[in-house]
Amino acid sequence: MHRQYIAYYTWLGDELITVPDFPAWVCDICGRCEYDENALTRLTLLLSPNAGKNLSSNLRLRKRENVKSKLQRPSQPE
Repeated sequence: MHRQYIAYYTWLGDELITVPDFPAWVCDICGRCEYDENALTRLTLLLSPNAGKNLSSNLRLRKRENVKSKLQRPSQPE
């Protein structure tokens, strides 16, 4: 198997996504193609619906809400 750059195709919902010059490993004998795992991982992160969003601020807000609810005293029945 040797490294080549080929077109990668995948469906994202109803849209066909194409990536030219995507790294892959291709067999000299049978032509079998396996896409490079590292490149697939990076592409998956880029195509993620949360790509570019600041998740750390959302996590901090959720943690603060949980802390506030834990600090409140439970109501006692009268």
